[in-house]
Amino acid sequence: MRVCDLLNNRPFEIGRVTSPHGARGMVRVYPETDDMTRFALLDAVSVEGREYALERVAYHKNVVLLKLAGVDDMDAAERLRGAAVTIPAEKALPLAENEYWIRDLIGLRVVTEDGEPLGTVADVFPTGANDVYELDSGMMIPAAREFVREVDTDGGVITVRLIPGMREGGK
Repeated sequence: MRVCDLLNNRPFEIGRVTSPHGARGMVRVYPETDDMTRFALLDAVSVEGREYALERVAYHKNVVLLKLAGVDDMDAAERLRGAAVTIPAEKALPLAENEYWIRDLIGLRVVTEDGEPLGTVADVFPTGANDVYELDSGMMIPAAREFVREVDTDGGVITVRLIPGMREGGK
């Protein structure tokens, strides 16, 4: 089971400006999306609530390089450092089966198959193999089928199966 990122009609954060790139206004963006090539599918993004047409998209190692219309020098690019790069909800890539927006998972109650409450999802961490749900109790649950038995976003609950040793991480 994979987890994607964000929810509803609020803008989707797909990256964060880390620094300028060169003297002509390009910015380096750390992608906060499962598929960084998704930037090439866009014609515009918002940064600090302002929409910018995309003039160029390039990739360098683990970052995306963007040339935003109207950001034409290093000083203008520097002013965007740390800003979120967002898109409207309708531009989000569709989810596959057993994928969930992280914001749909945050705050869900987590219970065992026997109904024992374990806490609520406080955060979700990508680890490569699978994501990990961090509960407000401190417990960590791998988002893998063997542990996560059911996700009911409408009902507000995730049902999990624990194995010996999983409780030790909790408070």
